Amino acid sequence: MRKIVVFNNLTLDGVMQGPAGTDEDTRDGFTQGGWAAPFGAMQSKEAGESITSFGALLFGRRTYDSFYAHWPNQTDSPFSEILNNLPKYVVSSTLKEPLPWMNSTLLKGDLPTAIRAIKAEEGGDIIIFGSGVLIQSLMKHNLIDRYLLLIHPLVLGAGRQMFPNGGAPATLHLVSAKATENGVVVATYEPSGS
Repeated sequence: MRKIVVFNNLTLDGVMQGPAGTDEDTRDGFTQGGWAAPFGAMQSKEAGESITSFGALLFGRRTYDSFYAHWPNQTDSPFSEILNNLPKYVVSSTLKEPLPWMNSTLLKGDLPTAIRAIKAEEGGDIIIFGSGVLIQSLMKHNLIDRYLLLIHPLVLGAGRQMFPNGGAPATLHLVSAKATENGVVVATYEPSGS
């Protein structure tokens, strides 16, 4: 069975909003975008090793739109071809088919049922980048198998959090943790049960 793996950048206070750029996600007046430390050698190695196990991508609508606006136009990145060619599943109540990015499928019907069907297929892990609302929905149904988190030594005090107040509860156990040269902790967690 395939695993659903969350792969996200977080601050110490759990903020996941706008790590890559100042204008990436300004919802709710967020002005601190671009906070993620530049990838060091260890983070690049971790990302590179992880991407080879990707079998598909799973997105919420906002993250799908953001990735589609960027990756198909990148000709100088080794990740472009991989991301463009991977199957992409999108959860959205506003998007309509056909979706613009190649190999994209809009999931329809009951979300937990659709996700369980994808997990039962043959193939590599299904990776979620960003997509905080989707992550919370999947957590409520115990559908996330692993969290690979790049935790930055930074407290923003504001911004959308991956684990917000009132969100789905979870008990996780630490599988591995490595500190990078720029202070980012690459931590892998898995659910330990209900």
